[in-house]
Amino acid sequence: MFLLVFICLILLFPQLMYSYDPISCALKKKASIFLEGDIMIAALLPFYTWQRQIKATGHYQNVRWLKLKTYMFFLSFLFAVEEVNRNSNILPNMTLGIDANNFPFIDADTMYISLKWISGIDRMIPNYNCRKESKSVVLITGPSWTASALFGELLELYKFPQLTIGRYDPILSGNIHLTSIYQMAPKDTFLAHAMISLILHFHWNWVGLCISEDERSLQFWSDFRIEMDKNGICVAFVEIMSLSRSSASPDIKVDEILHILKSSVNVIIVYFDSDSLITFFHMVEQSLMTQKVWVMASPYYSFRMKQSMFLHPVHGSLMFSHHHKEIAGFRKFIHAINPSKYPNDIYLAIFWSLIFDCSFSESDCTKLENCPLNASMEMLPYPFINMAISEESYNLYNAVYAVAHVLHDLFLHQVEFQGLGGVKRLVHFPWKLHSFLRNTQLYHLDSNQVILDEKRKSVAEYDIINYCHFPINFVHMLKVGMFSPFAPPGQQLSLHEDMIEWALGFTETPQSLCSESCSPGFRKAHMEGKAICCFDCTPCPENEISNETNMEQCLRCGDNQYANMQRIHCIQKGVTFLSYEDALGIILTSLSLFFSGLTVSILGIFVKHRTTPIVKANNRTLSYILLISLTFCFLSSLLFIGHPNTATCILQPTVFAAVFTVALSTVLAKTVTVVLAFSITSPGRRMRWLLISRVPNFIVPFCTLIQLIPLGIWLGTSPPFVDIDTHSEYDHIIIACNKGSVTAFYCVLGYLGCLAVGSFTLAFLVRNLPDTFNEAKFLTFSMLIFCSVWVTFLPVYQSTKGKAVVATEVFSILASSAGLLGCIFLPKCYSILLRPERSYSYHCRNKKHFETKMSSEN
Repeated sequence: MFLLVFICLILLFPQLMYSYDPISCALKKKASIFLEGDIMIAALLPFYTWQRQIKATGHYQNVRWLKLKTYMFFLSFLFAVEEVNRNSNILPNMTLGIDANNFPFIDADTMYISLKWISGIDRMIPNYNCRKESKSVVLITGPSWTASALFGELLELYKFPQLTIGRYDPILSGNIHLTSIYQMAPKDTFLAHAMISLILHFHWNWVGLCISEDERSLQFWSDFRIEMDKNGICVAFVEIMSLSRSSASPDIKVDEILHILKSSVNVIIVYFDSDSLITFFHMVEQSLMTQKVWVMASPYYSFRMKQSMFLHPVHGSLMFSHHHKEIAGFRKFIHAINPSKYPNDIYLAIFWSLIFDCSFSESDCTKLENCPLNASMEMLPYPFINMAISEESYNLYNAVYAVAHVLHDLFLHQVEFQGLGGVKRLVHFPWKLHSFLRNTQLYHLDSNQVILDEKRKSVAEYDIINYCHFPINFVHMLKVGMFSPFAPPGQQLSLHEDMIEWALGFTETPQSLCSESCSPGFRKAHMEGKAICCFDCTPCPENEISNETNMEQCLRCGDNQYANMQRIHCIQKGVTFLSYEDALGIILTSLSLFFSGLTVSILGIFVKHRTTPIVKANNRTLSYILLISLTFCFLSSLLFIGHPNTATCILQPTVFAAVFTVALSTVLAKTVTVVLAFSITSPGRRMRWLLISRVPNFIVPFCTLIQLIPLGIWLGTSPPFVDIDTHSEYDHIIIACNKGSVTAFYCVLGYLGCLAVGSFTLAFLVRNLPDTFNEAKFLTFSMLIFCSVWVTFLPVYQSTKGKAVVATEVFSILASSAGLLGCIFLPKCYSILLRPERSYSYHCRNKKHFETKMSSEN
């Protein structure tokens, strides 16, 4: 019994130690896809690669990782070859075949796989080809530009044509040692500009950037930085990452991923190839942080079937894809494809087993069992069709047609010069295709030319795709815009913003700013040591505005404008002057007319009662002159009211100086008269002669003549003029008369002051005369009021602006004139009108006193 058990364990030991993997078994038997033809097109594509995973023991193991996306765009290769073979106008009586091999894209194995393919056997033998007549005339590689470059270095030795189907790489085109490589994709000349245009459209200025650790990504960063600096966009961080699946475990990038996700930016630019995108977002998904908007330079496709209650981190992202038309009939071809039609296609069988849960036969691991009878790709719930019609599929389709047309032209050329026998030698010299490939121009699909010559290659247009991946694992990719470098400036980007589904947490268009925008009325104040996009907002200075958002400098309003309270508009200044319509103008005009009318009335009273003793005793002539001059003084104030003009500006100082000089000189003459009248009662005849000869009356013309001299010089050298003052008042333009010569103005005022002080001094000295000559007291008070008014006027005049200055002048004229009128003439009018008996008694007493005085002298 023991021996029997031991024998059973020995027989079961291989099964216990070996785990059967039908997919690995199938790939070992059929690792390539071969379709027989007269002329073969070879392809090295990453159908599967090796991924390092951690076992339960903590050790790493290599696991095959199938790249279903590669197979989906390989279908366009198969479709194009069959379409060309059915077309009797291209390569008649000849067929194209396919020799597609897996390239796992492990850097260390690139040279080995290249030499192995050239040798034609399972072993690498440099410079040896076991196939005496190789039918492959061209090699298609991609989408990785690194793999294409590594293949190209070896194939360049043989001048073997190589077509790459990945994104355009300027490094490949500019390498003089890789002249046998042709890139199918159009140039990405405007990719950085297109992404900047999208950023500007949403007014983002604070973004992050994640790029691969390769030369093409660094070239993109250089182009992106140039466009960024032109448009005032800042990058918060630049993460250069290596996400190759063939390297170490991606877990070592967790810290970098967390640093990116915790940054202050809401928008992150991602520039990776398709494989690195999947790896990157797989690590992002593990962080459960989805509140970022990812802007990707290439489309993102993932076959992960993981169900989750959360939105995928790529949900709401925007992707740039090369714009192209859909290949006619290709979608129908995909719907109809199945493993029974292509039994030699092992990758289709693997794809079918994964999608429809089929199983491989234990007897033959290349055959499927237990598949649904009605299974077809039309039933797929994921966006497989979108991946099948991707830009790589489009480039691969064009590559097949480019080769077909080149072979057709070469066939015609050889038939023309060598006869039909030359066709047999077509397969021996693939290097002959170079001259034809450089001159190829295809118009097969759309209006954009497919040109392989680098110097004439066209530039790409871009579709902007919104990627939506909901928790139920429903994926929707919607075209929301387009960027065309051929459109006029300002119209290159077209976007349907209302169609965009944003990432979780954004109910409206997200913002990504280092600092909140400065609203109108404020300007940006940059913070020292921070990026240009980081700033404070400071209000515009007085009389400056900013009428746009985020203005660098405020705009100063014109001299005839002023800024409103919000500092966002310049408003036209109103014109201001002391007008007759203003309340102050009405009051001053009324006072001027009232006092001038009062003065005229007093003059009428004096004329009517000119024979009364009190009128005679106070020198009627001087009283008349003083009343007339006071009337003009009151009326002269009207020259200061109303819209200034040249005439009124000249008349203001002229009339003011003349009439006030007459008035003050008249007061001085009256004061001298009082002094002389008192002096004649003293011994001596000289004073009496002066009084009888009316010498005081000559004081008026003499003093007036002296004033006219500086007044004439003033008007002759620097006369007054109309001045427009735009700065004194914030919201008004002041129109006023400029004095011209300030010195002359103060000379005129100084002379009037001298007359007033002289009159005041004399009147003050004789203030104690007998009541009969009590006019001295009134003259003293009048001069005191006059001097007080004009002494007060000077500091007020200097400190006020605008029409207040004019109002001050008018008020000073009216007040000083009213002081003279009230103090000198109102008491006399009181005596004349209300106490006439006092005037008579004064006359009798004065007459008796005068006669007694005269007799005693004799």
